[in-house]
Amino acid sequence: MQHSGGQVFTHRVITMLGRQELDYLDKIGKDALFSTGHKLSYNDILKALIDFALEAGVSGEKIDSIQALKNKILSRLSK
Repeated sequence: MQHSGGQVFTHRVITMLGRQELDYLDKIGKDALFSTGHKLSYNDILKALIDFALEAGVSGEKIDSIQALKNKILSRLSK
């Protein structure tokens, strides 16, 4: 989030992830490390996914479940 004065404000977000989600984040980070020499942190990966959804125009309109959100993201990907 950027303030009109050019100052960037950040907020801490805590999420509860299961083993499969954590393993996936670890794999992305390690794949980046071994292929480029730069490891992506959980924060980097999650921020990139959120930025992508923002840029793709994904909104919460008519979203009433996680599955509905996944479907909306998939439909935006196919456009």
